[in-house]
Amino acid sequence: MIADTLTVMDEEFRSLTDRLRDEAGESAAYDRLLATEDDEELARVLVEPARPLWAREIAAFRLGCGGDRRAFEALVLLLNHRDPERCVSAAYALVRLGDPRTPRAAAALATNTLRTAYALHPVRLLTDLRAPESVPTLVSTLTRLLHPDEPHWRVALACVEGLGRLGDGAARPVLEAALPHPRLGGAAAEALGRLPAGR
Repeated sequence: MIADTLTVMDEEFRSLTDRLRDEAGESAAYDRLLATEDDEELARVLVEPARPLWAREIAAFRLGCGGDRRAFEALVLLLNHRDPERCVSAAYALVRLGDPRTPRAAAALATNTLRTAYALHPVRLLTDLRAPESVPTLVSTLTRLLHPDEPHWRVALACVEGLGRLGDGAARPVLEAALPHPRLGGAAAEALGRLPAGR
């Protein structure tokens, strides 16, 4: 199991470094940030002015995966970035960071009506976290996205799938309301099948 976890982490880190290599260009700082074992050096990157985004992302990812809570703010900002790949990396690191502030931050991002277009990864993160905030947030977010012409239906679908994975009976009413939705109905029926009988 430990070996499997390390393999996944290696793959995530390799994906991140491959993605940022072109962005960093020929910068020696890129190689330095990948090689250093000094958490203090990585932490300084998060607060030093004029550091490029790719450098902050590498530093935040490495610190977050190592459980260093100094990465929290940077990772939350990346979780709400317009670039989905940055969001994926940030969510991965936030799960491993284990900061108790993460569920509240993800819930705030998922329920921000002005940022619904960027709520997909906060919703998925809440599902992975299985925190007390997860089900209420997904229910609330899904409820406001049930209109048949909703442009952010992928966020709604992530809520449906997440509620199915979480298996909390409190999700039954909103999942039943999602059944007639042309893009959500199948997933809603499947999610309902995963809920406990009764409520």
